Amino acid sequence: MATQLIGARIKALREERKLSQDDLAQLFGFKDRQTVSAIETGERRVTADELMLAVEKLGATLEYFTDPFMLVGEGRFSWRQTNVSAGVLNGYERNAGRWIAAFRAIAPQVGRAAPLLRRSLGLTKRSSFEDAMEAGERFVAEFELGDVPAARLAEVMERELGILVLMVDAFEGISGAACRLPELDVVLINRKEVVGRRHFDLAHELFHILTWDAMPPEHSEEAKETGGNRVEQLANNFASAVLMPQAVLGRFGDWASLEDGELISQLNATAEELQVTASALKWRLVALSELKPARAKALNDAALRNNGRDVGDAEVPVLFSKPFMEVIGLAVDEGRVSTRRAAGLLDQTVEDLTDLFFAHGVEPPAEL
Repeated sequence: MATQLIGARIKALREERKLSQDDLAQLFGFKDRQTVSAIETGERRVTADELMLAVEKLGATLEYFTDPFMLVGEGRFSWRQTNVSAGVLNGYERNAGRWIAAFRAIAPQVGRAAPLLRRSLGLTKRSSFEDAMEAGERFVAEFELGDVPAARLAEVMERELGILVLMVDAFEGISGAACRLPELDVVLINRKEVVGRRHFDLAHELFHILTWDAMPPEHSEEAKETGGNRVEQLANNFASAVLMPQAVLGRFGDWASLEDGELISQLNATAEELQVTASALKWRLVALSELKPARAKALNDAALRNNGRDVGDAEVPVLFSKPFMEVIGLAVDEGRVSTRRAAGLLDQTVEDLTDLFFAHGVEPPAEL
């Protein structure tokens, strides 16, 4: 892995400096660009002298090239955000990359590397919204998500698909992200958002993970439950079908026959039961021809906000995830990383780290 890691970081720094492979070959004193290409792809090992030359010529620290707890030029992110500047987003991405890189490096060492089970939905940009919804319905049936799919979605993603799901503290406006690495898929969700938004973001990012090769998502997208470019619209339709299967919604009767007041009450109550937002439910019913678009637009959105309730005391999920904390705990127990190093990687104090283990029901390492 070290050879590939160093090569990937040399490539990332070369591209950041806007240098060609020929430029780098000349800088290093190589005869041709093929040597640089072999280094960047991990086919050729970098000697100690060449590594020190990279530090000198490219103006980076030795840690930049060798620290396994960093993501540099290896991971591709797709963020759901609203009005977040590129600088803030990129800074947070570097921080999140440390958590992901730590898991990637440590999990195989402690025997917890999940098998990579990359599946494809068989969709492309030319697929219809109906195709995306059908794919969502199939996903619910295949993995037996039940009458409230949101309740088990994260567990299925982790246990059945090997996707690392992390609940994180993010800057205001950042909803979450999907991250693709050669050996790992990750979904990040802002745990401070309301429960319905968290679940929609989770299902939306699942779509990106399952269609990444066919239609790679943009690095940054506006967090909307409707609208967006073609890929985002497909993702929204898939997410809506996963969280609100047609058979489940059929149990709630004839939506179109309800008066506006009754309809709003039913939307809020049903959304609360399914752990989604009333707004997402409204547009899902439109997609299923259960409501006319004009009537949906005419409904008072303020009455649907937060499913018609006060969310001031809403419960917030525990930071990160149980599988993630199990890996960190084993690494500390086996002496692969110190307690203070682990706490630093997770931006926690040692005391907070101990509390995190207990919160996830994970036995803290012996030294804690």
